[in-house]
Amino acid sequence: MGVKGFVEGGIASIIAGCSTHPLDLIKVRMQLQGESHAAPNPAVQTLRPAFASSAAAGPAAIHVPAPPPPPVRVGPIAIGVRIVQSEGIAALFSGVSATVLRQTLYSTTRMGLYDILKKKWTDPDSGNMPLVRKITAGLIAGGIGAAVGNPADVAMVRMQADGRLPPAQRRNYKSVVDAIVRMSKQEGVTSLWRGSSLTVNRAMLVTASQLASYDQIKETILGKGLMKDGLGTHVTASFAAGFVAAVASNPVDVIKTRVMNMKVEAGEQPPYSGALDCAVKTVRAEGPMSLYKGFIPTISRQGPFTIVLFVTLEQVRKLLKDF
Repeated sequence: MGVKGFVEGGIASIIAGCSTHPLDLIKVRMQLQGESHAAPNPAVQTLRPAFASSAAAGPAAIHVPAPPPPPVRVGPIAIGVRIVQSEGIAALFSGVSATVLRQTLYSTTRMGLYDILKKKWTDPDSGNMPLVRKITAGLIAGGIGAAVGNPADVAMVRMQADGRLPPAQRRNYKSVVDAIVRMSKQEGVTSLWRGSSLTVNRAMLVTASQLASYDQIKETILGKGLMKDGLGTHVTASFAAGFVAAVASNPVDVIKTRVMNMKVEAGEQPPYSGALDCAVKTVRAEGPMSLYKGFIPTISRQGPFTIVLFVTLEQVRKLLKDF
């Protein structure tokens, strides 16, 4: 019973992750828009008002250049076109090896554990599980799965974001294995679990909202006789579940992306001291709606991902029902 749920969930998750990887990459690039760790201009910081006033009155006035305007933020389609033009069409699949590893570790674990808890907590008389238990099962399964898959998640975010950096600053990871090995050597093994608290929180929200809402909506559709148990029901329930998951997880996802992507140099202060610091700095610099940055590609990715995930899962279950 247990192993079968892991296998079914793993196959469906890998297929869904690979097929929607370009949308996930665009989402990551959008979430990093507006982020800046540039050092303040010393001329502006050290110029005292009294000196500035006297200097301006003299024949050789000191002209402090105005700060550059903030970069124009573009939408998901423009970012996708820019990536293809500047990096090539293959860049849309940057970090896909990390996606495969992440789905193998994270999604296989969460789907398998949820299946075990679902079978254990389902009411034997009605054949259904109360919504509260579904949410609880999702929270538990998502948290454990995220802790297992965090190294692959960090590697995936970095590989997806690498193309936006200047050539001299790019990490140029060859694969997910190369990324994990180099991070361990250069930044320590603990860097593989950077942002793990955010990953766990996000995974708990996604799994609880995605799996619980899918099961609940599917049961409601079938219970009210709105549709038969087939492709139409699976697509409807999975798209609704993807929307719920996107709304619930996007703020945590933005912070997670920035914490995982930050570059920590030896002897220098890291851009963020933690998740809360990143959230505060992001909201102060870019406003509260910055936490929903990349929401369009998030829902554009969550919708297809969830549809492919559950439609594939239902088909895999049919194929493996006799095993």
